[in-house]
Amino acid sequence: MGTRKPSFALNHIAAPGLDLATFFDLATSLGLHDVEIRNDIEGRPTLDGTAPEVVKGLAKTAGVEILTINALQRFNDWNGTRAKEAEALADYAQKCGARMLVLVPVNDGTGRANGERQGNLRNALKELAPILTAHGLIGLVEPLGFEICSLRSKKEAIDAIQALNYSDRFKVVHDTFHHFLAGEADLFPQQTGMVHISGVTDTNIGASAMLDPHRVLVDEADRLGNIAQLSALLAGGYEGHFSFEPFAASVQNDPHLRSSLEASMHFINRHLLAE
Repeated sequence: MGTRKPSFALNHIAAPGLDLATFFDLATSLGLHDVEIRNDIEGRPTLDGTAPEVVKGLAKTAGVEILTINALQRFNDWNGTRAKEAEALADYAQKCGARMLVLVPVNDGTGRANGERQGNLRNALKELAPILTAHGLIGLVEPLGFEICSLRSKKEAIDAIQALNYSDRFKVVHDTFHHFLAGEADLFPQQTGMVHISGVTDTNIGASAMLDPHRVLVDEADRLGNIAQLSALLAGGYEGHFSFEPFAASVQNDPHLRSSLEASMHFINRHLLAE
């Protein structure tokens, strides 16, 4: 049995069609007061030019806390462009009141070789650490389970973080979808700063063919073992949030999304308490 009831949060990708104020209201209508915003939704902050102070005001009005901005892409392919992106995103995160910045690795088949992979990761962490520190942020490294990804292993990320003595500045994201795809046994609850939850219910695809559009809300048909993952994280002492991050159009366009999210929350709570 998990050591406590999970603290849920909501990622804007669950409802990208909603403006921020409406998205925040959706979260609070579910009894949730923690959210993740994104920089990859067209027509929404941060892409639409909305000032971070405006976002902070909307969050305050709604009574929500912005946990993360998701994300700095290709963070482990460090160059001048990445440095500028990191500075700009960290500045936005600080000014809008976000606590953490999600860091997503290169996911195009490059940078995967042994030695190169670890070297690129450590170099990026060294460059990011002072930027994050200056803005009072935690960096959340999110390994992706896709076979083409340059960072699939949470252990590899944590090894680099600990070797550089950056455990106070970087944590990892445990994404239940990517954990399943990577086939990594260990969970690392003490080094985890965020958990992203989504399920896959399509029985016509193998694990190697699973992609973001297959990610739905967690229910009894889930193939990823979400309940076992969440239970083990809680039992291992994880004290952070469990954020819904479904990418499937069927969820994003669900006219009854609030009810569907509520049903998924109830399903997860019921099964965790029965563990």
